[in-house]
Amino acid sequence: QVQLVESGGGLVQAGGSLRLSCAASGSIFSFNVMGWYRQAPGKQRELVARISYGGTNYADSVKGRFTASRDNAKNTMYLQMNSLKPEDTGVYYCNAARYLMDSGYWGQGTQVTVSS
Repeated sequence: QVQLVESGGGLVQAGGSLRLSCAASGSIFSFNVMGWYRQAPGKQRELVARISYGGTNYADSVKGRFTASRDNAKNTMYLQMNSLKPEDTGVYYCNAARYLMDSGYWGQGTQVTVSS
């Protein structure tokens, strides 16, 4: 029903920046929880940032470097990534859910590769 499309990934050197976008096919007003996750080969998918009920949670590894935001008028969520490190490498996925405990919808993912 709802399609999420991530974009903005690519190759970047350590210390550089990228901005990821997650565009929804419709209004994101009904999504109370929207988050970014990432997965490296052989590792579990991990939470990077989550916007929920007026608050935003970040993984300790990205706190102070990444900023998640949402623009309801544009039906888009963003992840601004600064001071990138090689360990930030992975496929980044967008997630949107009505409630905190729902699995919600997922995008296809966008690859982020950080070289040293």
